[in-house]
Amino acid sequence: VQLQAFGGGLVQAGGSLRLSCAASGNILKVDAWNWYRQAPGKQRELVEGVSSSGGTNYADSVKGRFTISRDNDLITIYLQMNSLKPEDTAVYYCNARILTVTRFRLHRWGRGTQVTVSS
Repeated sequence: VQLQAFGGGLVQAGGSLRLSCAASGNILKVDAWNWYRQAPGKQRELVEGVSSSGGTNYADSVKGRFTISRDNDLITIYLQMNSLKPEDTAVYYCNARILTVTRFRLHRWGRGTQVTVSS
């Protein structure tokens, strides 16, 4: 079971980027998805999360600007980031709580993808 994240890059302040993350392997269900980020010299922080029921939670710093969504298959998620600010610059990581076909519950992290917002 692994996660792959895509979509980082360099953008000017006020611009938009869309990140995606796909899970693959012997997956029965993804219980929860989260996006985290880690800026240089700072701790990793939760940006947004979505549960299997569709409930979401957001960091105050991104409310109204970032939106998390899922494909119907529930094993691909997206993070639409609008009105980006220089302080959004960080490495972004996807994280999932997964139930495998053999009924093991796993936590997996994707490789980070760099988002750089220039002023």
